[in-house]
Parts: sequence; C-alpha cells; structure tokens
Amino acid sequence: MAAKRIAQSSVNWASLGERVPEHQRAQFLAFKSKSEGYLRRVLANPEQPPAIDWAFYKSRVPIAGMVDDFQKQYTALKIPYPTENVSSQLDALESETKNEIAKFKSDSSQRIEEYKKQLAHLASLIPYDQMTMEDYREAYPEDAVDPINKPTYWPHEPEDQIGHVDKDAPVQSSH
Repeated sequence: MAAKRIAQSSVNWASLGERVPEHQRAQFLAFKSKSEGYLRRVLANPEQPPAIDWAFYKSRVPIAGMVDDFQKQYTALKIPYPTENVSSQLDALESETKNEIAKFKSDSSQRIEEYKKQLAHLASLIPYDQMTMEDYREAYPEDAVDPINKPTYWPHEPEDQIGHVDKDAPVQSSH
C-alpha cells in the first residue's frame, strides 16, 4: 500500500483558533508553528527518493557481485507503511458524541419549555407586594399557612413545630 503524499495541512487553523480560550492562545500558536514546521520539512523532500544508478557503481566497484548483492537487497527492502486502524473507533466515538449532543439538546429544549411555563405562571401572578394572604395561599398552597388543615405555632417555621425532628442533627444514643 503506497503512502499518499501530504500536499497541505488538513487542519482548519482559523476555525480551530476561534475555539481556543485566550489563556491558551500561546500554547495553540506554538502547536500550530510546530505542525507547520513539520509540514514544511516533509514538503522540502522529494516525493520519491532519487533513483540509484547501479551501472555507475558496477563500473567503479572492483569487487565482483557486491553491487548486484546491494541492488538485490535494496529492491527487496519494503518499508511497511503503518496501517490505519483507528478510523472506525473515531467514527464510533464521533457518532456516540453526536448522539449525546442531540440528547442534551432535546433535554435542554424540554427544560427550556418547562422554564417558559414557570415564567409564564410567575408573570401571571399578582406582584408580591400587592398579594393578600389568600392570594398567596392560592398561588403557593404548599408554602402558605393553613390554620384549618395544618395549624402551626408562631413563628410558623418547621423547627418550631411540635414533633419536629432535625434531619441534620447527630443521632443520640439512649445509653
């Protein structure tokens, strides 16, 4: 499998640069510089190595068969190009991430709709400074003082009521 010649960087540096936080700009620029330097060094070399003139060496080397042996070894030499075997993993990770993003978006849309309903409910209420106790009880039945169904003692705080157990208090043993 022949390696494909790199012609230019496949990284969109402008798009990537827009996403880099300001405090990491120096590291980003250093990375970009190293990457571009590597690409320049690769492009400075020819795509194919220069051809060896074996006839020239055969005429100059006095030992018989030495150049033929080198030529045979040189043509037999195959440097394996690394196989690409992570694209499938990256594709799976990308599709998983896209699914997570889509789920987050749909969940966020549902939360936004719920918050809009809550805001609409709050906007429909009478302002607090104009509410009576009855208006407050109607708007917030779980928080309002209900002397008939749930009588409480002044100052009407949970810790001041009969039978209140503090959940955060340490458990006392009866020894």
